[in-house]
Amino acid sequence: MLDFLLPQGVSLTIAVLLLIVSFFTSALTAAFGIGGGVAMLGALAGTVSPALVVAVHGVVQLGSNFGRVILQRAHILWRPTLLFTAGSVVGAVLGALVFVALPEKLLLAILGAFILLLAWIPKPRIPGLETTGVAIGGLIATFVTIFVGATGPFVQALFLPLKLGRRALVATHAACMVIQHGLKVVAFGYLGFAFGDWLPLIGLMIAAGFLGTWAGTRLLDKLPQVMFETILRILLTIIALDLLRRAVL
Repeated sequence: MLDFLLPQGVSLTIAVLLLIVSFFTSALTAAFGIGGGVAMLGALAGTVSPALVVAVHGVVQLGSNFGRVILQRAHILWRPTLLFTAGSVVGAVLGALVFVALPEKLLLAILGAFILLLAWIPKPRIPGLETTGVAIGGLIATFVTIFVGATGPFVQALFLPLKLGRRALVATHAACMVIQHGLKVVAFGYLGFAFGDWLPLIGLMIAAGFLGTWAGTRLLDKLPQVMFETILRILLTIIALDLLRRAVL
């Protein structure tokens, strides 16, 4: 029975570990908006065939972020979400068209550099940042996610200069991630990836992730704004440096 529920090549031990990882990474993302997707990508990369990692990660993160949207929906800002969606549609189409044409290391390097820039360099008041900038960011993030999987830190850094407040920032980020990962799943379906064998395990991972999201949301409500912003910048820096490391090695 268990063999029937598990994808080929995934043992029961690995499946249990992935469920545990799903809980804790979802808790991390619910509290700070980032980190969980990157950690989940790393866990999948160590247990799943490289050809499957980004596609499976997209479905799991779609479910995880949808749980965040449900629990944090009162704080979502819909205008930036819709602008991000407009750019994301274009990015998904472009990503699907050139899926095998760009080197992954180049994209990792660009992504890491952008995150550091957005997290730490003081930004002047740029006309259109809240409108055109968000739409262009959606295009870039969704295009890149087809290749490298986790672009949540880039999107979080994109919204950071807008000073949304910690609850609105995390909730709006969740809504944008649902859009991005949903489009990515559609794109991989177009490219011929079959999700059927993975659906039982993915369903369990999403359920474990929802429990983690509930726990992380409770932590978010208790964090002071200054502490939240400090921890968020530190997390963004660690993730960006790791992306640059992966690009060089």
